[in-house]
Amino acid sequence: MADKLKVGVVGVGHLGQHHARNYAQSENAQLVYVCDANGHQGRKIARAWGAKATKKYTDLIGKVDAVSIATPTVDHFEIAKTLLENGVHCLVEKPITTNVKDAAKLSVIAARNNLVLQVGHIEHFNVGVQKFKEYLTTPLFIECHRLGPFDPRVKDIGVVMDLMIHDVDIILRIVNSPIESIEATGVPILTDKEDIASARIKFTSGCIANITCSRVTPKPMRKLRVFQENAYISLDYQKQTMEIHQRFKKRSNLTGELPYFIQTKKVRVKRKEPLKLEIEHFLDCVRVGRVPQTTGEQAMEALDIVIKITEMIREQRVPLYNNEKLVDLTQRFRDSSIAPD
Repeated sequence: MADKLKVGVVGVGHLGQHHARNYAQSENAQLVYVCDANGHQGRKIARAWGAKATKKYTDLIGKVDAVSIATPTVDHFEIAKTLLENGVHCLVEKPITTNVKDAAKLSVIAARNNLVLQVGHIEHFNVGVQKFKEYLTTPLFIECHRLGPFDPRVKDIGVVMDLMIHDVDIILRIVNSPIESIEATGVPILTDKEDIASARIKFTSGCIANITCSRVTPKPMRKLRVFQENAYISLDYQKQTMEIHQRFKKRSNLTGELPYFIQTKKVRVKRKEPLKLEIEHFLDCVRVGRVPQTTGEQAMEALDIVIKITEMIREQRVPLYNNEKLVDLTQRFRDSSIAPD
């Protein structure tokens, strides 16, 4: 086996500590550094996995090949920009940045330096989602519920950027059609940002997606339902289980009876930790120079949508979605002879 990649984690709080654990347990990586502004937390995680601790992410430059960035979203851009400019491959937790322009800049910097920039849209590494995609044809109606209790650690963004972005990202991949319109509403409950939100996205293909998210619901729920011709598919993200309800034509039927019947099939998948799969995919992409499943440019699309939804909710209006193509900031910066400022 080739030498292990030297890796680090910037931000080892609730989520970042699990990045550190997975790197330390990987056969393909050596966790050498963890970085956290909270010195006590950093030292704790470093001791647990035999790494060094620091409060300054710049200390990782020249010491690691790749990093995970799991800090608050507002810090993603500056940290990723600095590390990418200094030759470090980056796995950035979602949302990639707080705005589309910064996301485009990171994509360009990574490309110019021939580095991997992967974004932590973890549901793509959920084995239930991977199996789910095998049964999709042409979605006609989609319904998503992502609900759970309040997490005081997430204060810098609202529930749309925090939770709904997962489902928006998945929906954009499975519908593969331009957006015609968006409606959205939401309310703050425990914070000054929206804590409950609902969005309705209509695509030019005719498909409609209803998405509901909440971070003030006692009982967690993570479900995706897709209706398509002759079938209804239901996925439980948490349990990684799936049911398919299919319509079949009866061979013969009595006068007055319906000519169809519904057959339900439960699809079993072997449960695996999505974060482990995500990290191993990142390491593989770094090692062989492969384009990751969740690139910066793809993350930019989902970010663009959730920003628009957030703006609609905060202005409490329901305008039509601007169906013009997303401004190609990436191409603009790529064509520029200078680095994006």
